[in-house]
Parts: sequence; structure tokens; C-alpha cells
Amino acid sequence: MKREDVLIPEAALASQREFEDKVRAMFAAREAHPLACVDTFGCQQNVADGQKLMGMLERMGFAFTGEPGEADLVILNTCAVREHAEQRVFGNLGILTHTKKENPAQIIALCGCMAQEPRVSQRVRASYRHVDLVFGPHALWKFPELLCRVYETGKRVFSVDEEHGSIAEGIPVVREGGVKAWVSVMYGCNNFCSYCIVPYVRGRERSRDPRCVLEEVRELVEAGYRDITLLGQNVNSYGNDLEIAYDFADLLAEIDQIPGEYLIRFMSSHPKDATKKLFDTMARCGHVAKQLHLPFQSGNDRVLREMNRRYTRAQYLELVNYARQVMPGLVVTSDVIIGFPGETEAEAMDTVSLVEEVGFDALFTFIYSPRPGTKAAELPDPAPRAEKQKWFDRLLEVQNARSAALHAGYVGQVLRVLVDGKSGDGDFPLSSRTEGNRLVRLTGDEKLIGQFINVRITGSNTWALYGEPA
Repeated sequence: MKREDVLIPEAALASQREFEDKVRAMFAAREAHPLACVDTFGCQQNVADGQKLMGMLERMGFAFTGEPGEADLVILNTCAVREHAEQRVFGNLGILTHTKKENPAQIIALCGCMAQEPRVSQRVRASYRHVDLVFGPHALWKFPELLCRVYETGKRVFSVDEEHGSIAEGIPVVREGGVKAWVSVMYGCNNFCSYCIVPYVRGRERSRDPRCVLEEVRELVEAGYRDITLLGQNVNSYGNDLEIAYDFADLLAEIDQIPGEYLIRFMSSHPKDATKKLFDTMARCGHVAKQLHLPFQSGNDRVLREMNRRYTRAQYLELVNYARQVMPGLVVTSDVIIGFPGETEAEAMDTVSLVEEVGFDALFTFIYSPRPGTKAAELPDPAPRAEKQKWFDRLLEVQNARSAALHAGYVGQVLRVLVDGKSGDGDFPLSSRTEGNRLVRLTGDEKLIGQFINVRITGSNTWALYGEPA
């Protein structure tokens, strides 16, 4: 795949701005003040996509609401990774029949990874006639044109063609909060893990030009953002498609040179492409958080082969040990799947033993969820759900005990945190994060939001620390 085939030319992007002007003029002529509700499901990449949708909508004259019933336009920005998220989306689509009945002029759109799946778009076309617009991640850059077409023709519009994917620079973004920001450094995935639908719906790996990434991060730092996360389905593959010798570690090193008080994080990171160079660069860079999210998925080599993960248990352990060697105090988190098709109890317990051996700070844990269209969905799966639940409960028991003990060890210490928002807790009204991304709920005034401060830890549980400004 040649880069010129995926880079959207400036002329095409300029035409989208013309469509934005058309929609804005349409509402101005009606003296209308349209509201949009953008409901995003799933990963941080989806959050970043949702912020781009809001940026384009803002240019088209929309303000925003969290209530679908108030909105002139409702967008469900979807995730295809797990069955539960898919069911929630279809449930929400069903509920929107009522808002559409009350406001027949309301436009309902479905986008994101689910929309790119042929079986989903076909189901929506046949059974959810109140949905006006369906488009996948590849078509996000031309959202203004698609929406304009819906308004001008009054007909349903589907843009879900199978494509390699694209890179479109300069799309406006509406960021929420003013403290944290997400920056996509690449799109797509070439790994084809046997359980994952993402490569089929997000296309092939495409790296953004490092100059564009650096400019965006610099602008965010100058605007006062303090916690910036670099995103990609596999950031360790960044640069493989560039025409220069430049990788993700090089990008981190250049970003680190940007002056200011801020932290850089990144996700997701694939073990098969993680290198000592990456960990050495993290250790050397003052702005890069000493936090590593490195999904291992299974602790059994046979299951890893079936998952098409392309590393072994021993190789994973070697990576973590080296990372901790060059970064003492490194916070390590991971993703785990229990109950992969054909997995036995002994193999699941290999995963539990890996968790015990590594001593993760936190885990994102899942019972296997079949995704139609993936290789794993076709495998025999004899273990009943109730049996998998027992394995899963054992995993949680081990990790929760570890997390609770780690957190209890912080009580009495003074930690540096970034106060990033309100917590919703009456006793500890502020939310903050340590460099290692540990959640700390705080007492204190809202004026602290956006500041790095020292806090004294006064309490803990399995999931959070509690404290006060020191």
C-alpha cells in the first residue's frame, strides 16, 4: 500500500469545508440553532474519532447535548470489539425510534467500527429504517458531505465500502475537559489476532507524518493540556510505512523535547514489536510517563499461537523484566482474555500464574467474546460459560488482592498527581492521576483542576487511592 494512496489531498479536504458551510447556511436560513448528541462507545481511538465528529459538527453550526430527545442529530459512534457493546448499540437504536417519532426531522447516524461490518450495515439497512446515515471509520473525513447528502435528498446514505483506510490531516477537534487529550499517531492494524475484528474494520496500518504529530502535541501543550495520550492499534508499528527510518521510540524522543509541564502516555503496545530501544527511550524521556500498558492476553504458549499473537510467555516476561530494570517503579498494566475457544482449565491457570509472576498493577480482564468474521469464531469451544466464569473469578481474586495490597502500601506517602476533574464523590470531590495513572480521589477546591500537586495518601481500596493536598 503506497502512502499516496491513503493520504487525503488538501483539495478533497477543502471540499468538505464547503459542505460544512452548506449545512451551516441551511440552518442559518431557517434561523435554527441545531443540537447534536454524539454517543461514543469503546476505546480511546473511538473517543478521538468522536471529538473529530464534534469538531466538524461545530463548524456546521451545531451545539451539543447529552440528551438524544433534545437533539436534531444523534450519532452513535460504535465499537465492534465485544458482543456486549454491540448489543448496547442495537438497544439504543431501538430506543431512538421513540425520539424519531416525536421529532420526525431528527437525523440518526451510526458510525464507527460496528458500522463497517457488512453484517451490521445490512441489518441496519433492513431492520432499522429510522437510521438515516451509516458510515465506517474510513469515511469519517467526509462526514460533512454524507450529512449534507442526507439533508439535501431526504434519503438514507450508507458509506461502508471496504477500503485500506486513509489519513486526513486538519480535521477540527472539540476536546472536552481541557486537561487530557488524545492524539492518534497511526490508524489500522496488520496483526490479525484470531479473536479480533479490528483489522477488518479499521484497515491497514497507516502512520501519520511525525511533523503533523509533533505540531499537534506542541499546540496541545501550549493550550494547557497536561496529560496527552498517543493512540494507535499498535503504536510499536509506527513508522513501518514511512519512507524514512523513523520509529515510535524516535517519535517519543522528539516529543519529549517540547518544553512544558506535561505527561505523555501511549496505547496500545503489542509485545511482538516492543523493543529495548522503546524502553530505553521511555527511561530517558522526562515527559514520558513511567507507565506501560502491554497486553499479554494469555499465559499459555499454545493459546497464544491460536490467538496469532506471535510471542511466547518467556518472551513476554523478558520484555517486562527489562522494562522494569531500566525503569524502577514502572507501573505495568495489561489486557487478559479468559476462555479462548479450546482453552482448558490448566491453560487458563497458566494465565493466572503469569499474573502472579509479573505482579501487574492493574488488569483489564475479559471472558472471550466471539466476533463473527474472525478465525477464532469458527473454532470449537467446548468449555461451558459457567466453567469459564470460575477461571475468570480465580483471575480476579488474584489480581484484586494484588491491587489492594499495592494500594494499601501507598497510605501515608506523598505522591505527585495531576488533578484532572471532578470525581462525583461528596467526600473526595476531585479526581486525579499519578504518573503511573493510578486514580486518586482528593479533597480540595475545584481551582486545583489542571494542576500538578503533591498529595498525601490517607486511604485506599482495590481500585483507587484517597488523599488530600499535601
